[in-house]
Amino acid sequence: MSEAQREPQQDRSRATRQKLLGAALESLAEVGYSATTVAVVAARAGVSRGAAQHHFPTRADLFAAAVEYMTEVRLEEIRAQAAGLPSGDGRTEAIVSMLADVYTGPLFRAALHLWVAASTEEPLRQQIVRLEAHVGRQAHRALLEVLEVDERTPGVRETVQGVLDLARGLGLADLLTDDAHRRRGIVRQWSTILDQALTAAR
Repeated sequence: MSEAQREPQQDRSRATRQKLLGAALESLAEVGYSATTVAVVAARAGVSRGAAQHHFPTRADLFAAAVEYMTEVRLEEIRAQAAGLPSGDGRTEAIVSMLADVYTGPLFRAALHLWVAASTEEPLRQQIVRLEAHVGRQAHRALLEVLEVDERTPGVRETVQGVLDLARGLGLADLLTDDAHRRRGIVRQWSTILDQALTAAR
């Protein structure tokens, strides 16, 4: 196969993979883990089950890859949006609000279904534990970047991790009912506290 023929094939393969990842997350968020089979995901993505299994040999592989891919996309979006924010008053609140949006969106809902399933399925648990460690490091690094702080300063690492834990908690609170009104007040107040805590670290 020539190089010219190989590139379009690679492009098609990459497009198929991304369709499968998006379909897996949508199905997890909408109908949960037990109803999200490889066949269901393949049908949503408009590809054959064989093609799905070619890219992802196991169900756990598919779900872990889907959450990792979409987390990276969301974090890049936060970086891009934060780069366009003005410095000064309101910047920290805008960043925390963007992070809260990630944890109250379909990505977090999909991930939560996986966490629950992983608590009783050992092969899946092993995948998700490794994934969460990676995703956690990525999220922590991204937040340090957009807040423009250095975690080598005493207290910064714990403070930034607290923001991520807060966002996760807000996501859980929003899972069953729309918690947007209460969440806005919490984000505003926490951003004020965060600004005070990080002032010395900047």
